[in-house]
Amino acid sequence: MQTSLQGIAKKAQGQKKYRFRNLFGMLNEENLRDCWRGVRKNAAYGVDGVSAREYEQDLEGNIGRLVERLKRRRYRAKLVRRAYIPKGEHKLRPLGIPATEDKLLQVAVKRILEAIYEQDFLRCSYGYRPRIGALDAVDKLTVKLQFGRYRWVVEADIRSYFDRLDHGWMLRMLEERIDDRALLWLIRKWLKAGILEKDGEVIHPATGTPQGGIVSPVLSNIYLHYVLDLWFERVVKKSCRGEACLIRYADDYVCAFEAKEEAERFYGALEKRLGKFGLELSEQKTRIITFSQYSEPGKQSFEFLGFEFRWGKDLKGCAHLKRRTSPGRLRTSLKRFTQWCRENRNQRLRNLFGKLNQKLRGYYNYYGVHGNSARLGAFSLHAMGILFKWLNRRSDRRSYNWTGFKELLEHFKVPRPRIVARPRPKLAASLS
Repeated sequence: MQTSLQGIAKKAQGQKKYRFRNLFGMLNEENLRDCWRGVRKNAAYGVDGVSAREYEQDLEGNIGRLVERLKRRRYRAKLVRRAYIPKGEHKLRPLGIPATEDKLLQVAVKRILEAIYEQDFLRCSYGYRPRIGALDAVDKLTVKLQFGRYRWVVEADIRSYFDRLDHGWMLRMLEERIDDRALLWLIRKWLKAGILEKDGEVIHPATGTPQGGIVSPVLSNIYLHYVLDLWFERVVKKSCRGEACLIRYADDYVCAFEAKEEAERFYGALEKRLGKFGLELSEQKTRIITFSQYSEPGKQSFEFLGFEFRWGKDLKGCAHLKRRTSPGRLRTSLKRFTQWCRENRNQRLRNLFGKLNQKLRGYYNYYGVHGNSARLGAFSLHAMGILFKWLNRRSDRRSYNWTGFKELLEHFKVPRPRIVARPRPKLAASLS
């Protein structure tokens, strides 16, 4: 972290009500040159058609002109190009792709916001934060439920969260920590930037922040920090006599309670709380379930970040919380793998298997948690069958039998499913 950002972080940590000024002045040539390293050079380009490699050819000149426009307040955010990627089964997730110059500027603002708000975010917040990942949230929830006195789980989902984020509330929340009109003016530019759809239509959104934008994740975290995290910590938990906890990763979250009436009270208040800030619950994905080691093993389950949580028995016959890949996520992963094999089967084998090994290692590193061996094995078995099918469609003649295919896997050292050892958090720290 730069020295200036370290100073901001230190002051934010020591003075919780301090409002920062003169942040806009940090968007200078030196800072933007350093931020250029944080721009992905192979990422898709925006509406201007300028790739990162092309922008880099005259980096000094481009940055100098950008800073001059910022000083004169002549900067204009370009349209955000919208693309769609698969999400779950039969669904598409919209992504916003800013122009290269806007990406560079958003990296700089993102660093400033993180320096401030990383000191404010609560320990229940895990999504889109430095050095904190989804598996940390999964592990924390596992320990909480395994060793806590929780008996009820509220599983909730916010409908189209990134599209419903209210701009007025967002700026009011930022003003709690930022007293710099120029920086807020810049963020407002990005919030109001039009979206170019694939059919050429331009949409000017009244709410939301483009999912996929560089600054969008930290803005969405700040929004739910005020809407959900602080409210749960300062209001909900203080009104509960039993244990209560919240684990949130971006807009995915799970709440657990010891007492049924407290879970029901929270469930009833949640819709009103979110509605105040322009958000809405998805009724199909929001429910209260009994979830206790004393209930019938395997009777109730819920899903969080691609894992299915349910109670079972360990080898000694004691109640044990089990995690495994959720059925829906397993089907989706296999469909995406099928699509990948179909599109890449004609590549040179060395290139194809190099990419394949990266995909499999990433999958096993995420889902390779204790207790998930069966689902890992099921994924590997089906994936290798899919690969065998599409490799034999590289030409009119069949290329491999099973013996030859297995030799091919051995030759290219295709990774096998495995449990990835992760450091176990200390019980006292995990329950705090």
